Amino acid sequence: MTAPPSPGGASGTKGSGGGGTPTGSLGCTFHGKQYPCYDANRGWFNSQDGCYWEAANPQPAAGDPAWQGHQPGDGTVYQVSCDMTGGGGFAFQWRATPPPGYGGAVSIAKLAQQAVSKMTLNGPDIGIAPKPGGKGLVGLPVWLWDNVSPTTYGPNTASASASGVTVTATGQVSQIAWDMGDGTTVTCDDAGVAYQPSFGARMPACGHVYTRTSAHQPGGAYPITATSTWVVNWQATTGQSGQISVTRQSRTSAVIGELQVLNNN
Repeated sequence: MTAPPSPGGASGTKGSGGGGTPTGSLGCTFHGKQYPCYDANRGWFNSQDGCYWEAANPQPAAGDPAWQGHQPGDGTVYQVSCDMTGGGGFAFQWRATPPPGYGGAVSIAKLAQQAVSKMTLNGPDIGIAPKPGGKGLVGLPVWLWDNVSPTTYGPNTASASASGVTVTATGQVSQIAWDMGDGTTVTCDDAGVAYQPSFGARMPACGHVYTRTSAHQPGGAYPITATSTWVVNWQATTGQSGQISVTRQSRTSAVIGELQVLNNN
């Protein structure tokens, strides 16, 4: 570890501690003795060396000895305090990655959830042909798709931070399940393809063919529910990562009639 910089230097500024004890920062062990995993004045406890680590805030200026020959943005300079375990005082130490225990598992999980809540993850922006207000026919395909955007299909990214730790999450839809209202569910692994008149009556990869009219349905239409499964991968600056799955829904309907055959005889 390097000695503390001379008084008054930017690298001598003590970390703020993050503004409170995060949830889940209870007992950590070092040489058989319990210590709080987080201390508002010292940072996060490292059970491997028995010291508290907190990212220096602000980070030292370029060329400061605390960087140990590295440049700002290449790793992080931490304020390290070992006085709770007999080391005394504090020093500054550069690390390419956060030390063990930095951030606390429960706190990071909460930050991941906060990042997800910051995203606007919606159900599909439903595209359907025949379009709402029109009428499909028994035996002819109904085309289904999502009008792709970051909020309806992804990718969608957000971050949440606390106590010097940042979790960045990116969400993407993995599949859309279409409940067609006639007892059939169509599961599509992509957003589908928007219908074009040139496609004619061909069957789409994401679509459905009704075998009965919708006349017997309430309101004379089949209710359709589209359920998106969002897979959100998150990464913390502590090196930890994980995945969260959430679902979102949208609804529409389809009027299905019978083809009328004219007899000219």
